[in-house]
Amino acid sequence: MAHELDIIPGTEWGFFTLPRPMCIAGPCSAETEEQVMETARGLNDFGIHVYRAGIWKPRTHPGSFEGVGTQGLKWLRRVKQELGMKVCTEVASEKHVLECIKYGVDMIWVGARTSANPFLMQEIADALEGTDIPVLVKNPVNPDLDLWIGALERLNRAGLKKLGVIHRGFSTSASIPYRNDPGWKIAIELRTRYPQMAFFADPSHMAGKRVYLQELSQRAMDLGLDGLMVESHCNPDAAWSDAAQQLTPAALKELLEKLIIRENTSDNEAYREGIDALRARIDVIDENLLKLLRDRMGVSQAIGRYKKEHNVAILQAGRWEQLLADMVSRAEAMGISAQAITAIMTAIHDESVRVQNNVLER
Repeated sequence: MAHELDIIPGTEWGFFTLPRPMCIAGPCSAETEEQVMETARGLNDFGIHVYRAGIWKPRTHPGSFEGVGTQGLKWLRRVKQELGMKVCTEVASEKHVLECIKYGVDMIWVGARTSANPFLMQEIADALEGTDIPVLVKNPVNPDLDLWIGALERLNRAGLKKLGVIHRGFSTSASIPYRNDPGWKIAIELRTRYPQMAFFADPSHMAGKRVYLQELSQRAMDLGLDGLMVESHCNPDAAWSDAAQQLTPAALKELLEKLIIRENTSDNEAYREGIDALRARIDVIDENLLKLLRDRMGVSQAIGRYKKEHNVAILQAGRWEQLLADMVSRAEAMGISAQAITAIMTAIHDESVRVQNNVLER
């Protein structure tokens, strides 16, 4: 079971300034010293003060570019010394952590593949014990909220309090325009549980293509996330990795300037009165929904008894498929998305099956 995390808010790390968005930017990979410095200068010129670059790159196939390794940390150190920027990179092992400490890296992040591995997370937590380095944890590759929280717990138990997360979406086999399924629902749930934690979106990995970066960045801001981690390269088309999703510093500046930043709340009295009235209406509707669900489960229980009396199997796949298709059609006509109604009806159906199973087992 998840325990309460003892966390220092990102605004108190000395890295970021308000207003939102807090921004981390830099190339997917450090390639050459010249590329690292040119990109850093371009970002620093318009106020980006936290610089990212991949040093070790986890690749699916051996033989792919796997990062320049430790020499890249020397280039990041030069960025710090000459430009005064904070620098960060991804780690996936104890060795990576120790090398980052040696070269004075200011912040590290844990990638999606590593956050899904409790053994590696514990190794990283043990290596960081006794340090004060801020750590950002990307969501696991698959939409597993407990696994994401577990990674944070291991770091917190090692004494790390400057913790944050990066939402980069989830792997999917579905046909969608983005590289990863945004899966905002899980991000919202984590944000709700730990509102004090620094929360970034990674639109670059979510999108996979530059054309989608603006809309995904805006969505992150609309949801009240604190900041963005965006991949930026001085010459994206020539990048050694993830060329299609990187922006020039100038293009990133334009993206940030176009963002509409909404406040988390308002002190306006008329707004407060209006929002309270609307929320009261929502509360009444939610209460009625609960009563309807209770009644529906009562009918499901009766159906379970009836099937038991007549020796009929619980699951009627054909009926369920037809019911779901009908509900999706009707919902879309009412302006409710197919994705939303499918998720809702599937949850209700699963609970109905559970209720009927209980009847059979008595």
